[in-house]
Amino acid sequence: ADFRDVRGQTTARRALQVAAAGNHNVLMIGPPGSGKTMLAKRLAGILPQLSFEEAIETTKIHSTCGLLTGRLPAFVGTRPFRSPHHTISDAGLIGGGAGQPRPGEVSLAHNGLLFLDEFPEFPRNVLEILRQPLEDGAVTIARSAMTLNFPASFMLVAAMNPCPCGYYGDPTRECRCTPAIIQRYLGKISGPLLDRIDIQIEVPAVPYKELRAVDTAEASSVMLERVERARATQASRGFTNARMPSRLVQKQCALDDSGERTLEMAMRRMSLSARAHDRILKVARTIADLDNSPAIASKHIAEAIQYRSLDRNYWN
Repeated sequence: ADFRDVRGQTTARRALQVAAAGNHNVLMIGPPGSGKTMLAKRLAGILPQLSFEEAIETTKIHSTCGLLTGRLPAFVGTRPFRSPHHTISDAGLIGGGAGQPRPGEVSLAHNGLLFLDEFPEFPRNVLEILRQPLEDGAVTIARSAMTLNFPASFMLVAAMNPCPCGYYGDPTRECRCTPAIIQRYLGKISGPLLDRIDIQIEVPAVPYKELRAVDTAEASSVMLERVERARATQASRGFTNARMPSRLVQKQCALDDSGERTLEMAMRRMSLSARAHDRILKVARTIADLDNSPAIASKHIAEAIQYRSLDRNYWN
C-alpha cells in the first residue's frame, strides 16, 4: 500500500504527512468512494518503525488478549492498525468486560493507529469515552475490587460522510438530507471530542480529469524519510508534538509578530477554544519541523489553521 496509488487528494496527502510527523489525530470528511479508507491505510505506511521498547509494550498488550497464540515470532514488530466496526460496545473499544477486564481496541492500537470509519455511526456514549485516552494516552477501568490502567497512546484517524446520504456539498450529486437530519448526524460528534482532533480535512470526490492524469505523487518511502527527520527533531525535545505538555507550548511554539497576528485573527473569527489554540500551535510546530525550520513562520500557522476550519464549516 503506497501513497503513489492515490489519485488526486493533494491536500489530504499533505495533511496526513503532517499527522504522521507529529503524531496528530485526524478527521476526514468526504462522500462515499472519495478514498478516505485508502488514505488511512497508507498513513500506516509512513509512520516510523516501532522502537524496541514500544515493540515490547505492544507485544505485552497483544499477548494479554491472546492474539499471539500460535504465531511465530510471537512478537509485534510493526505499528498496530486497528479498525473496529461501528457496532462495537464501549467495553470492546475501551476495555473491560465480565470477570477479568481485558484491554479494548484503544489499547490494542497503543503505539499505532486506530481507524474509526463511519465515525458518527458509533454510539454517542462510545465516542465520548474516547476523550480520556485521547487526552491521557491511557484508560482506567474501575471495578469494585480493583482499578486497572491500560496504555492507550494511539493516533486516531476518523472518517465520515458529511451527511447520512453522503452527498451534502457534493457538486455532482444531490443531497437528499434535510438541514435538521444533517445537524442531528453531525451532532453525534461533540465539540470537546472535535477539539481533541488536531487535523480536520475534506476529502472530496476525485474529478475525472485527475483520475485519468499521469500522477506524479510522492512515494510513501519519500514521505517516510521526511516524517522520520521531523520525528528525530521532536525526539530531541523528549516528546512528539501532539503529546507536547501544555506548559511547554508557549516556549516550544514561539511566534513572530506576523504569526501572532495570523493566529489572533483566526481565533477571533472562528471562535476557537483554548484547547484548539494549543493544538494549532502544535500542528504549526510539526509543519515547521517538516520544513527543518527552528522558528514557526506565519505560513506554518496559516497551514495549521486551515486544518482546523472544517469543524466550523460543518458544525456551526
